[in-house]
Amino acid sequence: MAEYSSMIIGHTTLDTNTDHLGNTVKIVGGAVIYSSAAAHALGHRVLAVTKVAEKDKDRLDCFTIPKEDIICLPSEKSTDMVNIYHTADKERRTCSCLSKGDPFTIADIPEADVAIYHLAGLIYGDFGKDLIVPLAGKAPVALDVQAMLRHARDDGSMFFEDWSEKLECLPYVTYLKTDAAEAEIMTGCSDRKEAAKHLYSWGAREIMITHNTEVLIYDGREFYTCPIKARNLSGRTGRGDTTFASYINERLTHTIPEALLTATATVSLKMETPGPFKGTREDIENYIKELYR
Repeated sequence: MAEYSSMIIGHTTLDTNTDHLGNTVKIVGGAVIYSSAAAHALGHRVLAVTKVAEKDKDRLDCFTIPKEDIICLPSEKSTDMVNIYHTADKERRTCSCLSKGDPFTIADIPEADVAIYHLAGLIYGDFGKDLIVPLAGKAPVALDVQAMLRHARDDGSMFFEDWSEKLECLPYVTYLKTDAAEAEIMTGCSDRKEAAKHLYSWGAREIMITHNTEVLIYDGREFYTCPIKARNLSGRTGRGDTTFASYINERLTHTIPEALLTATATVSLKMETPGPFKGTREDIENYIKELYR
């Protein structure tokens, strides 16, 4: 067995979040923090590789994993974002990027015994084909497609567009995560199952499509779904990262239905409390007994 279940590669971010009532809070986040927290809570050892500017190194204190499992590389700038939520359920938001961290290259990736390389980016340019392809030659690659679709203009305003290199890169991706909107941008299909079929046909092996009601997995043979059962949405930020990291790390030793149930229960419980997930596997098992069985 590998020393690390996964190596999670991505930027932290300082998010300035304003809700639909005009309340503003600043919180350190980023897919690398939410993802590593979820995997760690379930008992998996993960290695986080991130980049921050020297002045922002206190962001590392927001990780929940052991400090020896965090590799911080220098960056001229850190990634900072602003999120304005327009509805109480936080399904509609306007995002802007105030500053952007340096890209990750293959030269940045340390040699380590890992079972999965998890690319947990935030915005287009965090990494690209020159990282995906060589990593796939070492271990399975898991990719959250957000970082391939979300772009920032010079004024910081953000927009989504299709990934121009998807047909070249998806054959190198074992686990692919999108949300329903991202899947439609990539495939033109509003039906999640049809979108998953397209993504599979382009080369990715296991497709995860998240939605506010459920999580869907497609492996080229069967569709699997599991409902979200969060009792409130106060901790919605980071839900996709929590789901994907929980799933791919559980898949190392569990079937698709087992990993999907654990991942969906983990994100459902996480969504009830702001910040990265800080529970335990026992908490998740009890949640499953209470709400899923």
